Amino acid sequence: MAEEGFFNLKDMAQGLRRELSGGITTRIFFGENVMLSVVEVPANATADTHSHPEEQWGLVVEGECVRIQGGLEVPARAGDFWYTPGGMPHTVRGGDEPAIILDIFSPPRKAYKTPGKGYGTEEG
Repeated sequence: MAEEGFFNLKDMAQGLRRELSGGITTRIFFGENVMLSVVEVPANATADTHSHPEEQWGLVVEGECVRIQGGLEVPARAGDFWYTPGGMPHTVRGGDEPAIILDIFSPPRKAYKTPGKGYGTEEG
């Protein structure tokens, strides 16, 4: 869509791009109080374990993955979603097929307001 404030999940030209880890990438969309991150997880890819002060919700839009947090490894497929409190170490591992995950952060992550690589920290 070309209208301001309207987007399409499949339009790869939209969003601020970041390369996270393990071949995992994201496109970021943010407002005043909430941030969306459209994460692409290749099959069998593994993200680095990390944490951040913002709370996070994740929804598997397509494919499958394993969500790892709080000492649990939980298989997830399209339609499954989870909550991660701020400060909790977590990661994701791709399944046998690629996955698209919609992450929702509140408040928006300062480190994700610029393109770049990695998960970023508040210090840099």
